[in-house]
Amino acid sequence: MSDDVVLIATDDRREVRMVVSAALGGRLRQIDVSGVGLLAEPITGDAHSTGWGSFPMAPWAGRIRNGRFTFQGRDIALAVNHQDGDGTGGGTLDPPRPGSHGALRGEDRDRHAIHGTTFNRPWTVNEVSNTVVEMSCDLTGALDWPFAGIARQSISLAPDGADFTMSVESVDDSVFPASIGWHPWFAKPDRLEFEPVAMYEQDRAGLPTGRLIEVPDGPWDDCFVNHQPIRLHYDREVVSTVTVTSPVDHWVVYDQPAHATCIEPQTGPPDAPTVRPKLVAPGYPLRITMHIGWG
Repeated sequence: MSDDVVLIATDDRREVRMVVSAALGGRLRQIDVSGVGLLAEPITGDAHSTGWGSFPMAPWAGRIRNGRFTFQGRDIALAVNHQDGDGTGGGTLDPPRPGSHGALRGEDRDRHAIHGTTFNRPWTVNEVSNTVVEMSCDLTGALDWPFAGIARQSISLAPDGADFTMSVESVDDSVFPASIGWHPWFAKPDRLEFEPVAMYEQDRAGLPTGRLIEVPDGPWDDCFVNHQPIRLHYDREVVSTVTVTSPVDHWVVYDQPAHATCIEPQTGPPDAPTVRPKLVAPGYPLRITMHIGWG
């Protein structure tokens, strides 16, 4: 696509190519290391599906329950774009259903606002070089998000890894709750090295109650408290290990699919505006970083 940005980094051992699509939500299409793709490819044929590549989530990560939360005494009702049990999430309600106030109808209890307002909208490429791209996207313009703000993402590629930075900033003196992160779909590893210290209890909808519990055996589709890098190990000669590092302590791990494992660093859990909100205000952006390394 004409909106794709290709970053290339080389050394005496390998060439690394990264394809970033500004048109598809600032999504990372693929990281190719000496011919080995690190990310899962689309399996549905839908370029806007959330089930492949790696995309930024802003101004919230994961689901907001029924698209509703309360902030500073104001009831917010977002449009909903996800039906539980219908695919991998995001964009399955086309067009999204408008938000509603008052009592929920039965069928609306399983519908939520998922992954923010930017994951399938065009981002603006602000700067680009052989190894760096910087992009931005307004937060308003989708799912009835009412707070003026902007998301910014920077990606820097090196032969042995890539650094990612994202921020959500206030515009026009807006103050709002936010939670941000990335949703990488990695090609299925042979082994996952992961040492969380706790996991969020889930309710019937699979959303966190706010209570932390001991970590059970996988497979998982859960949010964890984790302070260590997560490593994906592969039985292959090229890129036998992929390591994901971030200073945040909230991580969603989704390893149930046969073709991929998602490792998602986030600033808070799903339904963060209710469960564990972080505030964005003028001069006080919310930031997150991630490093993906390979060896």
